[in-house]
Amino acid sequence: MPNPRSSNFERELDEAIFSFADIQSELNYKRAKTALHDLVDRLDLSERERTGLEAEIEGLESMLDKLESDVVQIAAFGMVGRGKSSLLNALVGQPVFETGPLHGVTRSQQSVDWTLTRSAVGEGIDDVLQVSLPTVGTARVELVDTPGLDEVHGQTRAELAHKIAKRADLILFVISGDITQVEYDALSEIREAGKPLLLVFNKIDQYPDADRQAIYDQVRNERVRQLLTSDRIVMAAASPLTPTLVEKSDGRKGVVMEAGKPQVQELKLKILEILQREGKSLVALNSMLYADEVNEQVVQRKMEIRDRQASRIIWNGVMAKALAIALNPVTVVDILTAATVDVFLLMSLSRLYGIPMTQTGAIDLLQKIALSMGGISASELLANLGLSGLKSLLGVATPVTGGVAFGGYVSVAITQASVAGVSTYAIGQVAKTYLANGASWGPEGPKVVVQQILDSLDETSILSQIKDELQQKLVG
Repeated sequence: MPNPRSSNFERELDEAIFSFADIQSELNYKRAKTALHDLVDRLDLSERERTGLEAEIEGLESMLDKLESDVVQIAAFGMVGRGKSSLLNALVGQPVFETGPLHGVTRSQQSVDWTLTRSAVGEGIDDVLQVSLPTVGTARVELVDTPGLDEVHGQTRAELAHKIAKRADLILFVISGDITQVEYDALSEIREAGKPLLLVFNKIDQYPDADRQAIYDQVRNERVRQLLTSDRIVMAAASPLTPTLVEKSDGRKGVVMEAGKPQVQELKLKILEILQREGKSLVALNSMLYADEVNEQVVQRKMEIRDRQASRIIWNGVMAKALAIALNPVTVVDILTAATVDVFLLMSLSRLYGIPMTQTGAIDLLQKIALSMGGISASELLANLGLSGLKSLLGVATPVTGGVAFGGYVSVAITQASVAGVSTYAIGQVAKTYLANGASWGPEGPKVVVQQILDSLDETSILSQIKDELQQKLVG
């Protein structure tokens, strides 16, 4: 005989666990909403950086709206002619999705807010008016129809379907018979989105009972055994046709096929079960997965554009320094000009990466980079001192020699300027890495980072490129 105290204890324990699960779900939901808000607020993209990411950013904002409005999105996928739109109409209880005999009726995404009443789920249950997520109160369920995945010239539509799959919280993959290889491949791809998925065997009214069960068993036990568990496969008849005996105008009797009552009770129960058990967690998890993916794309896009802009800034700094040194015959001024250009370069890069830096901060960073470059700046200084002296002599001698010494002056100036330019190029690359990493050298420290960058530079090629450009500017 069961112990009533033990039963009460077990019931109280179940209630406590359920309450804890609700609280945890609510906390996860709030965390997801906060994280998504922070991500949207921190996007900080220029118009140029937004180009090519419009759909992803729009999706991110749409996902945030879903969280704010407590919306659960259920998307239907499948090949042409499997009855996706009819299935959604049956779930809604009215023909809100476009259907038709021709392939490709669903041209783009269609959606509708779905109020699921208990009376539509089971007999005699009509006291609950709307699907609600745990601890949220009344929430909205949105059904989304998508184009057939195998439509002719349907590449754009297939891409649309996959984008919707990333945003959806629950996916209905609709088949209407034994699954084909194309369907299996599409199902596998959508399964990789990591979303809860129901496989709906629709149009079961078109098969005799034995054939229907045989197809169901084959799909469950052989076709999708590696992708789905059996409890995620549901049979339905969204728009069944039933033979009806009618009397014709001439008095003869005949049989016509008329639309019957949709058989979607099992599907509704399964959806309701998933929503009640996992609804809030589904939305939170899906939002964060999508946000993480978009964030990676945004960061990559931002870094690519800023990297190209940084490379232009660095090269402009290289040529500004090279020209200033090549055209200036005074040794002390050469050295001061070189340092000024390098400091200005670091400040320009810091603005690009959105990291505030004062002139003093730029000088400190330049000193740290110079020390980590292991004597390269010292070599540059010695080269500048020696070549500046020779350049000064040749500059003075040019009028005396009737211009004969000018050729030597230009040659020495280009060499000196090129040496200085290589150093600035290296400094710029090091600073770019440091700033792109959020003004951090990372765990390896500045010396290791600087050495890695120096090892990757082709000094000969850079030197040659600077000389060629200088030659054109000074002589050509």
